[in-house]
Amino acid sequence: MRVLISEFMDAPAVDALRQRFDVRYAPELVEQRAALLEAAADADALIVRNRSQVNAELLAAAPRLIAVGRLGVGLDNIDLAGCEARGIKVIPATGANARAVAEYVIGTMLSLLRGAYASTADVAAGAWPRTALSQGLEAHGRTLGVVGFGGIGRLAAQLARGLGMRIVGSDAALPSAHPAWQEAGAEPLALDELLGQADVVTLHVPLTPETRHLLDAARIERMRPGAILINTSRGGIVDEAALAAALRAGRLRGAALDVFEQEPLPAGSPLADAPNLILTPHIAGLTQEANTRVSDMVAAGVTMALDARAR
Repeated sequence: MRVLISEFMDAPAVDALRQRFDVRYAPELVEQRAALLEAAADADALIVRNRSQVNAELLAAAPRLIAVGRLGVGLDNIDLAGCEARGIKVIPATGANARAVAEYVIGTMLSLLRGAYASTADVAAGAWPRTALSQGLEAHGRTLGVVGFGGIGRLAAQLARGLGMRIVGSDAALPSAHPAWQEAGAEPLALDELLGQADVVTLHVPLTPETRHLLDAARIERMRPGAILINTSRGGIVDEAALAAALRAGRLRGAALDVFEQEPLPAGSPLADAPNLILTPHIAGLTQEANTRVSDMVAAGVTMALDARAR
């Protein structure tokens, strides 16, 4: 059986697949749509990250497809209905990168609260901006609002509790009586109520028609003055122009975005000149350890799916 891998995958996991299958590891295909469609023609399994669009066009080009492995957890780049109709098993790496994302949330939160880590060039040049940088904030006693209380959101809450933070959460799919709230020491709130209470808001929801621009101009306006917004889920959940305007106006203390409506971020984005903004290229879930866990989990899942079909 043949496995096609169109984006980066940890080498030991690729080697493990090669021991069982005919593997084509071609991460350059993510940038070559026509070549990807051609290569998919004889693939029994396809392994992707978030940029390869496994849509109706690709499914039609891959008549032998049995399994799609997703090196991550978001599935908005995969036609789930089309896969289900064909009996194609979709295998995400659920939970494998949760620690990496949760630590990114805490790290960027602490950086934005303190506001003191962009002065290296000035200090090295002999400046001494001690007064300007002595008004940072501590996490202890502040409120973290977690929007989407799944595995990553709960882990971020756990880490924040270790810093002495109060945790509030909002999740339309999780009833307020669910034991997860009590286990995490979190108070469930409606979204708008959370926005009015949280000093830091972190987003952990999938991109759906209901969550697109969930944080629009009106909701950003409802956030506490001086709050921080962190988005590691999907770019379309935040109205980027509205966020940039709030940062420029000084309504928010800062923001960290790892995901964007268009990736890579296009030239002329309103985010380009916004102050107190951390931008990273969709890497919150990518660490050496997470890459290993994600790749191993997907390789194992794809192997089981192909073996089950071969029986």
